[in-house]
Amino acid sequence: MSERSDQPEPIDPFEEIIAAETDRDPDLAVIEAGSRTLRAQGGAPQADVPARPGDPEVDKALREVEAELATRWGETKLEPSVARIAALMDVLGEPQRSYPSLHITGTNGKTSTARMIEALLGAFELRTGRYTSPHVQSITERISLDGAPISAERFIETYEDIKPYVEMVDASQEYRLSFFEVLTGMAYAAFADAPVDVAVVEVGMGGSWDATNVIDGDVAVVTPIDLDHTDRLGATPAEIAVEKAGIIKQDATVILAQQPVDAAQVMLKKAVEVDATVAREGLEFGVVSRQVAVGGQMLTLRGLGGEYPEVYLPLHGPYQAHNAAVALAAVEAFFGVGSQRPEPLDMDTVRKAFAAVSSPGRLEVVRRSPTVVLDAAHNPAGARATAEAVGEAFDFSRLIGVVGASGDKNVRGLLEAFEPIFAEVVITQNSSHRAMDADELAAIAVEVFGEERVQVEPRLPDALEAAITLAEEEGEFAGGGVLVTGSVITVGEARLLLGKG
Repeated sequence: MSERSDQPEPIDPFEEIIAAETDRDPDLAVIEAGSRTLRAQGGAPQADVPARPGDPEVDKALREVEAELATRWGETKLEPSVARIAALMDVLGEPQRSYPSLHITGTNGKTSTARMIEALLGAFELRTGRYTSPHVQSITERISLDGAPISAERFIETYEDIKPYVEMVDASQEYRLSFFEVLTGMAYAAFADAPVDVAVVEVGMGGSWDATNVIDGDVAVVTPIDLDHTDRLGATPAEIAVEKAGIIKQDATVILAQQPVDAAQVMLKKAVEVDATVAREGLEFGVVSRQVAVGGQMLTLRGLGGEYPEVYLPLHGPYQAHNAAVALAAVEAFFGVGSQRPEPLDMDTVRKAFAAVSSPGRLEVVRRSPTVVLDAAHNPAGARATAEAVGEAFDFSRLIGVVGASGDKNVRGLLEAFEPIFAEVVITQNSSHRAMDADELAAIAVEVFGEERVQVEPRLPDALEAAITLAEEEGEFAGGGVLVTGSVITVGEARLLLGKG
């Protein structure tokens, strides 16, 4: 019998996370550990945002499809029902039943998480379909096959294929199918036609009555819930969670990111009602350690099947590390890790997949000297996460904000989140009909920043030029930078103006 040591047992870092969950904010549960910094990487891969078609005839046809879709209800005008999309699926022969799916809801992080899930599944040689919204630059981004947006030609062909059935449903319903419902039908039809091995589907809004919710996801993923779309989803995280819990189906596996307590209770109650299995971040899986690395971060993740060390993620910010943990657990659950099989996923394949992830418009560097970063944060929670990530990933001595927001958002909360990191802010507006008037937004910005720190340039090109000029005031070799944010549309238009696509 060996001699008993008086030395205490070493503490498992993951156990520290679990213990910390009981008495502090979940985001503080990330354990800073390790000393390795990746030096061989040159930055994130080129983002896959398609430009307009080069063929004039194809471009004309795509514009005609976009114009037809624009005649329908926009994404912010909703009639809470899945009756119309269910009718469309019926006449199309239920294409969404021909492949398994992972269904993603939450307030922030859905698209990045979807991209990570897609990359992991693709690395394990599955043919994937991904449906996300909104798009950054091109409507074709919303429907991806094998990790890339479908071509303009295929997008047009898919629309023409389902158009007679769309018109049939339009004629039989009280309201015509909406823009988002038609796109959802196109995605599900394109995935069946490909055919894909698995679909990764992001909800548009909510869950229960979202158009995507005619699928029965084998895995339901819930990213962090916070206040957004409060006029439609509810005024508290718990009320919002009620709608989002609608994607949890009978006998599914639920991958639950760290949540406000009241939202988590709603999700767990729904899981019990439908006999779903739940895996919770910070308990069954999570981020063990993370360290800033060149072009991203180095992670150790705890999955459902064990630990995955030395995972390089070419995205910035603590929130992206949490997204990675959620994505890994979702893919493990899809493959039955933790239930049918005890062993973890192949380590090298997981590392390869994460190293190739991109997320356009999410802390994306599009210019140097001065550095211009794009981020699609559009609510206070997203803005707080972005502000934290900017402080960690970039060494700006002076950061200029360019903000153009939608009128239906909590813009005061958004601006307050950015106030500590912006030396000055240039207020602008994008071309969307939903855009908040620049003068109206500027009035709120003056209250938050003070008049001397606010400049108004209603035209986005002028706003970008003004911000870059302000950032350059410190000189060529100083640490000035620009962050363009406030709306996916603002970011997409800035991306085009700065030569990305």
